[in-house]
Amino acid sequence: MKKSLLLIMTLVLSITLAACGGGNNAPANTPNNTAGTNGGTNSGTGNKPEETTDKELEGSILAVGSSAMAPLVEQAANKFMDENGKVTVLVQAGGSGTGLTQVSEGQSDIGNSDIFAQEKFKDDEAAKADELVDHQVAVVAMAAVVNPAVGVDNLTKDQLVQIFNGDMKNWSEVGGADQEIVIVNRPSSSGTRKTFESYALGAASPDLPGQIQEESSGNVKKLVSETPGAIGYLALSYLDDSVTALSYDGIEPSEDNVKSGKYPIWAYQHMYTKGEPNEIVQAFLDFMLSDEVQNNDVVELGYIPAAAMTITRDVDGNVSPK
Repeated sequence: MKKSLLLIMTLVLSITLAACGGGNNAPANTPNNTAGTNGGTNSGTGNKPEETTDKELEGSILAVGSSAMAPLVEQAANKFMDENGKVTVLVQAGGSGTGLTQVSEGQSDIGNSDIFAQEKFKDDEAAKADELVDHQVAVVAMAAVVNPAVGVDNLTKDQLVQIFNGDMKNWSEVGGADQEIVIVNRPSSSGTRKTFESYALGAASPDLPGQIQEESSGNVKKLVSETPGAIGYLALSYLDDSVTALSYDGIEPSEDNVKSGKYPIWAYQHMYTKGEPNEIVQAFLDFMLSDEVQNNDVVELGYIPAAAMTITRDVDGNVSPK
Protein backbone atom coordinates (compact mmCIF):
# COMPACT_ATOMS: atom_id res chain seq x y z
CA MET A 1 0.00 0.00 0.00
CA LYS A 2 2.80 2.34 0.97
CA LYS A 3 4.64 1.49 -2.23
CA SER A 4 1.55 2.26 -4.33
CA LEU A 5 1.05 5.60 -2.57
CA LEU A 6 4.72 6.53 -3.10
CA LEU A 7 4.47 5.62 -6.79
CA ILE A 8 1.38 7.79 -7.24
CA MET A 9 3.05 10.77 -5.51
CA THR A 10 6.14 10.38 -7.71
CA LEU A 11 4.01 10.44 -10.86
CA VAL A 12 2.11 13.55 -9.71
CA LEU A 13 5.36 15.37 -8.89
CA SER A 14 6.84 14.48 -12.31
CA ILE A 15 3.76 15.77 -14.12
CA THR A 16 3.82 19.02 -12.09
CA LEU A 17 7.50 19.67 -12.81
CA ALA A 18 6.99 19.02 -16.53
CA ALA A 19 4.10 21.48 -16.64
CA CYS A 20 6.18 24.16 -14.88
CA GLY A 21 9.09 23.59 -17.24
CA GLY A 22 6.85 23.99 -20.28
CA GLY A 23 5.45 27.25 -18.94
CA ASN A 24 8.93 28.65 -18.41
CA ASN A 25 10.15 27.80 -21.94
CA ALA A 26 7.34 29.56 -23.78
CA PRO A 27 7.92 33.08 -22.46
CA ALA A 28 11.66 32.62 -22.72
CA ASN A 29 11.38 32.01 -26.47
CA THR A 30 9.00 34.94 -27.08
CA PRO A 31 11.33 37.81 -26.28
CA ASN A 32 14.17 36.11 -28.15
CA ASN A 33 12.05 35.92 -31.31
CA THR A 34 10.90 39.54 -30.93
CA ALA A 35 14.45 40.79 -30.60
CA GLY A 36 15.39 38.85 -33.69
CA THR A 37 12.54 40.43 -35.66
CA ASN A 38 13.29 43.98 -34.59
CA GLY A 39 17.06 43.68 -34.69
CA GLY A 40 17.46 44.92 -38.33
CA THR A 41 15.24 47.94 -37.73
CA ASN A 42 16.93 48.92 -34.49
CA SER A 43 20.34 48.87 -36.11
CA GLY A 44 19.05 51.53 -38.56
CA THR A 45 16.26 53.79 -37.41
CA GLY A 46 14.62 51.51 -34.80
CA ASN A 47 11.15 52.71 -33.92
CA LYS A 48 12.05 56.35 -34.72
CA PRO A 49 10.45 58.04 -37.77
CA GLU A 50 12.67 57.84 -40.86
CA GLU A 51 14.76 60.99 -41.22
CA THR A 52 14.54 62.95 -44.48
CA THR A 53 17.65 64.08 -46.39
CA ASP A 54 15.84 67.07 -47.99
CA LYS A 55 16.59 69.91 -45.61
CA GLU A 56 15.70 73.50 -46.38
CA LEU A 57 18.56 75.68 -47.62
CA GLU A 58 19.37 78.72 -45.53
CA GLY A 59 22.08 81.37 -45.88
CA SER A 60 23.44 84.01 -48.24
CA ILE A 61 25.53 84.14 -51.42
CA LEU A 62 27.55 87.07 -52.75
CA ALA A 63 28.39 86.96 -56.48
CA VAL A 64 30.64 89.77 -57.77
CA GLY A 65 32.16 90.55 -61.16
CA SER A 66 31.30 90.76 -64.83
CA SER A 67 28.67 93.32 -65.83
CA ALA A 68 28.10 91.29 -69.02
CA MET A 69 26.96 88.38 -66.84
CA ALA A 70 24.88 90.47 -64.44
CA PRO A 71 21.50 90.26 -66.25
CA LEU A 72 21.65 86.46 -66.37
CA VAL A 73 22.88 85.90 -62.83
CA GLU A 74 20.44 88.43 -61.38
CA GLN A 75 17.42 86.90 -63.12
CA ALA A 76 18.41 83.37 -62.13
CA ALA A 77 19.11 84.53 -58.57
CA ASN A 78 15.60 85.96 -58.24
CA LYS A 79 14.10 82.65 -59.33
CA PHE A 80 16.38 80.71 -56.99
CA MET A 81 15.33 82.91 -54.06
CA ASP A 82 11.66 82.41 -54.94
CA GLU A 83 12.21 78.66 -54.63
CA ASN A 84 14.41 78.94 -51.53
CA GLY A 85 12.86 81.48 -49.22
CA LYS A 86 15.64 81.40 -46.64
CA VAL A 87 18.46 82.07 -49.14
CA THR A 88 19.63 85.54 -50.21
CA VAL A 89 21.68 85.96 -53.38
CA LEU A 90 23.31 89.36 -53.89
CA VAL A 91 24.74 90.08 -57.36
CA GLN A 92 27.17 92.97 -57.86
CA ALA A 93 28.88 94.12 -61.06
CA GLY A 94 32.30 95.79 -61.08
CA GLY A 95 34.17 93.89 -63.77
CA SER A 96 35.64 90.44 -64.21
CA GLY A 97 38.96 91.47 -62.65
CA THR A 98 37.20 92.68 -59.53
CA GLY A 99 35.15 89.50 -59.33
CA LEU A 100 38.21 87.26 -59.63
CA THR A 101 40.15 89.27 -57.05
CA GLN A 102 37.32 89.23 -54.53
CA VAL A 103 36.61 85.51 -54.78
CA SER A 104 40.34 84.77 -54.59
CA GLU A 105 40.62 86.84 -51.39
CA GLY A 106 37.52 85.27 -49.86
CA GLN A 107 35.50 88.49 -50.04
CA SER A 108 32.79 86.90 -52.18
CA ASP A 109 31.40 83.41 -52.68
CA ILE A 110 31.39 83.59 -56.49
CA GLY A 111 33.51 85.56 -58.94
CA ASN A 112 31.66 86.17 -62.22
CA SER A 113 34.06 86.53 -65.13
CA ASP A 114 34.17 86.78 -68.92
CA ILE A 115 37.78 85.58 -68.87
CA PHE A 116 39.66 82.59 -67.54
CA ALA A 117 41.24 83.10 -64.12
CA GLN A 118 44.63 82.30 -65.71
CA GLU A 119 44.27 85.42 -67.86
CA LYS A 120 43.98 87.55 -64.73
CA PHE A 121 46.44 85.81 -62.41
CA LYS A 122 49.78 85.31 -64.13
CA ASP A 123 53.44 84.87 -63.25
CA ASP A 124 53.90 85.28 -59.49
CA GLU A 125 50.11 85.28 -59.00
CA ALA A 126 49.50 82.07 -60.95
CA ALA A 127 48.91 80.12 -57.74
CA LYS A 128 45.76 82.18 -57.15
CA ALA A 129 44.24 80.81 -60.36
CA ASP A 130 45.06 77.27 -59.27
CA GLU A 131 42.94 77.76 -56.12
CA LEU A 132 39.84 78.67 -58.10
CA VAL A 133 37.28 76.22 -59.51
CA ASP A 134 35.72 77.13 -62.85
CA HIS A 135 31.97 76.68 -63.41
CA GLN A 136 31.06 77.62 -67.01
CA VAL A 137 27.36 78.45 -67.20
CA ALA A 138 26.93 80.04 -70.65
CA VAL A 139 28.56 81.75 -73.61
CA VAL A 140 28.20 85.45 -74.42
CA ALA A 141 28.96 87.08 -77.75
CA MET A 142 30.06 90.70 -78.02
CA ALA A 143 29.87 93.21 -80.82
CA ALA A 144 31.18 96.63 -81.65
CA VAL A 145 28.29 99.10 -81.47
CA VAL A 146 27.94 102.61 -82.86
CA ASN A 147 25.56 105.53 -82.65
CA PRO A 148 22.93 104.89 -85.35
CA ALA A 149 23.69 108.23 -87.07
CA VAL A 150 27.24 107.06 -87.86
CA GLY A 151 25.89 105.25 -90.92
CA VAL A 152 28.00 102.06 -90.92
CA ASP A 153 27.00 98.49 -90.16
CA ASN A 154 30.25 96.59 -90.79
CA LEU A 155 33.91 97.05 -89.94
CA THR A 156 36.92 94.89 -90.71
CA LYS A 157 39.40 93.83 -88.07
CA ASP A 158 41.97 96.26 -89.48
CA GLN A 159 39.51 99.17 -89.38
CA LEU A 160 38.63 98.40 -85.73
CA VAL A 161 42.33 98.24 -84.81
CA GLN A 162 42.93 101.64 -86.44
CA ILE A 163 39.96 103.17 -84.62
CA PHE A 164 40.86 101.86 -81.16
CA ASN A 165 44.54 102.72 -81.65
CA GLY A 166 43.59 106.30 -82.58
CA ASP A 167 44.85 106.08 -86.15
CA MET A 168 41.39 106.60 -87.70
CA LYS A 169 39.54 109.66 -86.48
CA ASN A 170 36.52 110.28 -88.75
CA TRP A 171 33.70 107.99 -89.83
CA SER A 172 33.95 109.24 -93.40
CA GLU A 173 37.17 107.20 -93.69
CA VAL A 174 35.08 104.00 -93.64
CA GLY A 175 32.14 105.27 -95.70
CA GLY A 176 30.16 106.74 -92.83
CA ALA A 177 29.06 110.24 -91.88
CA ASP A 178 31.50 113.13 -91.73
CA GLN A 179 31.66 112.82 -87.97
CA GLU A 180 34.52 112.61 -85.48
CA ILE A 181 34.94 109.16 -83.91
CA VAL A 182 34.36 109.07 -80.15
CA ILE A 183 35.59 105.93 -78.37
CA VAL A 184 33.68 104.61 -75.35
CA ASN A 185 36.07 102.11 -73.80
CA ARG A 186 36.17 99.97 -70.63
CA PRO A 187 38.66 100.04 -67.75
CA SER A 188 41.53 97.55 -67.79
CA SER A 189 39.76 95.37 -65.19
CA SER A 190 36.89 94.68 -67.59
CA GLY A 191 36.50 91.15 -68.93
CA THR A 192 34.42 92.52 -71.78
CA ARG A 193 37.38 94.71 -72.82
CA LYS A 194 39.78 91.79 -72.54
CA THR A 195 37.52 89.63 -74.72
CA PHE A 196 37.06 92.39 -77.31
CA GLU A 197 40.79 93.10 -77.48
CA SER A 198 41.71 89.42 -77.74
CA TYR A 199 39.21 88.32 -80.38
CA ALA A 200 38.27 91.52 -82.26
CA LEU A 201 41.52 93.52 -82.19
CA GLY A 202 44.06 90.77 -81.63
CA ALA A 203 46.00 92.87 -79.10
CA ALA A 204 45.55 95.29 -76.23
CA SER A 205 44.49 98.82 -77.13
CA PRO A 206 45.84 102.03 -75.52
CA ASP A 207 43.88 104.36 -73.27
CA LEU A 208 43.75 107.35 -75.58
CA PRO A 209 43.42 110.95 -74.42
CA GLY A 210 39.84 112.18 -74.68
CA GLN A 211 38.21 108.75 -74.90
CA ILE A 212 35.32 107.98 -72.56
CA GLN A 213 35.84 105.10 -70.13
CA GLU A 214 32.89 103.36 -68.50
CA GLU A 215 32.54 100.01 -66.70
CA SER A 216 28.78 99.50 -66.69
CA SER A 217 27.40 97.94 -69.86
CA GLY A 218 24.15 99.83 -69.36
CA ASN A 219 26.02 103.13 -69.24
CA VAL A 220 28.10 102.21 -72.29
CA LYS A 221 24.91 101.60 -74.26
CA LYS A 222 23.45 104.90 -73.07
CA LEU A 223 26.58 106.86 -73.94
CA VAL A 224 26.91 105.33 -77.41
CA SER A 225 23.24 105.91 -78.19
CA GLU A 226 23.36 109.56 -77.07
CA THR A 227 26.85 110.64 -78.18
CA PRO A 228 27.28 111.62 -81.86
CA GLY A 229 30.02 109.57 -83.53
CA ALA A 230 30.38 107.17 -80.61
CA ILE A 231 31.65 103.59 -80.82
CA GLY A 232 31.90 101.01 -78.04
CA TYR A 233 31.29 97.31 -77.55
CA LEU A 234 28.61 95.35 -75.74
CA ALA A 235 27.50 91.84 -74.97
CA LEU A 236 24.64 90.83 -77.27
CA SER A 237 22.45 90.55 -74.19
CA TYR A 238 22.47 94.38 -73.97
CA LEU A 239 21.62 95.14 -77.60
CA ASP A 240 18.50 97.02 -78.65
CA ASP A 241 17.47 99.55 -81.31
CA SER A 242 19.20 102.44 -79.54
CA VAL A 243 22.57 101.34 -80.96
CA THR A 244 23.74 99.69 -84.18
CA ALA A 245 25.59 96.38 -83.78
CA LEU A 246 28.33 95.98 -86.37
CA SER A 247 29.19 92.91 -88.37
CA TYR A 248 32.84 91.84 -88.11
CA ASP A 249 34.62 91.24 -91.40
CA GLY A 250 31.18 90.82 -92.93
CA ILE A 251 30.02 88.24 -90.38
CA GLU A 252 26.90 89.12 -88.41
CA PRO A 253 27.06 88.73 -84.61
CA SER A 254 24.31 86.11 -84.47
CA GLU A 255 23.82 83.10 -82.24
CA ASP A 256 24.19 80.65 -85.12
CA ASN A 257 27.46 82.25 -86.25
CA VAL A 258 28.82 82.10 -82.71
CA LYS A 259 27.84 78.46 -82.16
CA SER A 260 29.43 77.41 -85.45
CA GLY A 261 32.62 79.33 -84.79
CA LYS A 262 32.24 81.77 -87.71
CA TYR A 263 31.92 84.80 -85.43
CA PRO A 264 34.95 84.96 -83.13
CA ILE A 265 34.09 87.62 -80.54
CA TRP A 266 32.66 85.57 -77.68
CA ALA A 267 33.57 84.31 -74.24
CA TYR A 268 32.53 81.72 -71.69
CA GLN A 269 30.61 82.99 -68.72
CA HIS A 270 32.58 81.70 -65.73
CA MET A 271 31.37 81.51 -62.15
CA TYR A 272 34.48 80.87 -60.05
CA THR A 273 34.59 79.58 -56.48
CA LYS A 274 37.62 79.33 -54.23
CA GLY A 275 37.92 75.58 -53.90
CA GLU A 276 34.81 73.44 -54.00
CA PRO A 277 31.64 75.38 -53.15
CA ASN A 278 29.62 74.93 -49.98
CA GLU A 279 26.15 73.39 -50.07
CA ILE A 280 24.22 76.59 -50.73
CA VAL A 281 26.57 77.89 -53.44
CA GLN A 282 26.61 74.45 -55.10
CA ALA A 283 22.81 74.42 -55.14
CA PHE A 284 22.79 77.81 -56.89
CA LEU A 285 25.40 76.69 -59.43
CA ASP A 286 23.37 73.54 -60.12
CA PHE A 287 20.34 75.77 -60.66
CA MET A 288 22.30 77.91 -63.13
CA LEU A 289 23.02 74.76 -65.16
CA SER A 290 19.50 73.37 -64.89
CA ASP A 291 17.22 73.06 -67.92
CA GLU A 292 14.98 75.70 -66.36
CA VAL A 293 17.71 78.35 -66.63
CA GLN A 294 19.63 77.07 -69.66
CA ASN A 295 16.58 76.64 -71.89
CA ASN A 296 14.78 79.77 -70.75
CA ASP A 297 16.72 82.56 -69.05
CA VAL A 298 19.97 81.99 -70.97
CA VAL A 299 18.27 82.08 -74.37
CA GLU A 300 15.74 84.77 -73.45
CA LEU A 301 18.47 87.20 -72.36
CA GLY A 302 20.63 86.72 -75.45
CA TYR A 303 23.24 84.32 -74.10
CA ILE A 304 24.03 80.90 -75.54
CA PRO A 305 23.92 77.64 -73.56
CA ALA A 306 27.47 76.27 -73.35
CA ALA A 307 26.15 72.86 -74.41
CA ALA A 308 24.88 74.37 -77.69
CA MET A 309 28.38 75.29 -78.89
CA THR A 310 29.86 73.09 -81.62
CA ILE A 311 33.38 74.26 -80.73
CA THR A 312 35.45 74.78 -77.59
CA ARG A 313 38.12 77.37 -76.82
CA ASP A 314 40.88 77.06 -74.25
CA VAL A 315 42.60 79.69 -72.15
CA ASP A 316 45.16 80.29 -74.94
CA GLY A 317 42.42 80.95 -77.51
CA ASN A 318 42.85 77.67 -79.33
CA VAL A 319 39.59 76.56 -80.94
CA SER A 320 38.70 72.93 -81.57
CA PRO A 321 35.52 71.08 -82.54
CA LYS A 322 33.55 69.45 -79.75
